[in-house]
Amino acid sequence: MPALDRFSAQADLYARYRIDYPVELYDFLLAQVPRRVRAWDCATGNGQVAAVLATYFEHVDATDISQAQLAQAPALPNITYQLSSAEHTPFADSSFDLITVAQALHWFDQEAFNQEIRRVGHPGATIAEWGYGLVHISPELDPLIQKFHDETMGPYWDDNRWHIVDEYARLPFPFAQVRQAHFPVRRQWSAEWFLNYLRTWSSVAKYQKQHNQQDPVLLIADELTQLWGAGERELQFPVFLRTGLIE
Repeated sequence: MPALDRFSAQADLYARYRIDYPVELYDFLLAQVPRRVRAWDCATGNGQVAAVLATYFEHVDATDISQAQLAQAPALPNITYQLSSAEHTPFADSSFDLITVAQALHWFDQEAFNQEIRRVGHPGATIAEWGYGLVHISPELDPLIQKFHDETMGPYWDDNRWHIVDEYARLPFPFAQVRQAHFPVRRQWSAEWFLNYLRTWSSVAKYQKQHNQQDPVLLIADELTQLWGAGERELQFPVFLRTGLIE
């Protein structure tokens, strides 16, 4: 199965307007990783997770299939970025203490990726996979956003995207000592910032590609801005996480 790249076209927007992840998530995860020599952040995108891991590990390897995304990543002395698919990497056997995948697992060939995890992670290493679903804002805004997500953008989502909706429940996770957790991510955003966040969606990029670069976000921009009002609102993104150990 060929690798799917749905984010190169909007890499600059992605780097600016996508959420990062809470301290509580990293605390929960790192408590399960006593040995912190080397980590692999798979599908690193703009390197946001890799940059956090670099404060805890001697070295972090970060891979992605998008050079445009990697170009947005911070240069740190103990991070090595390189182009690589998730399923076939240049790493030696038993290389890593921790392997992470944030908001990307649903794009992979699951069987091949799990095989690669077992190869490059040493026995006892931790694998952590997480993502986040549709944002919650308010009773008046949520239905508008839900309709845009399900109906307007519905035909432009890849089938893979729907694994996010059920929190990877249908994706295999054949590892030991499985743990699951949820972490709400709260942000204060203006309407303009939120509309630019919508432009990072893979469905929006796909719509633009098929419709001569027309911006579908404009279809709800006026109504959303009016409902939003002046100033910022609090948003909540539901982040889900699962961890396991390689045997």
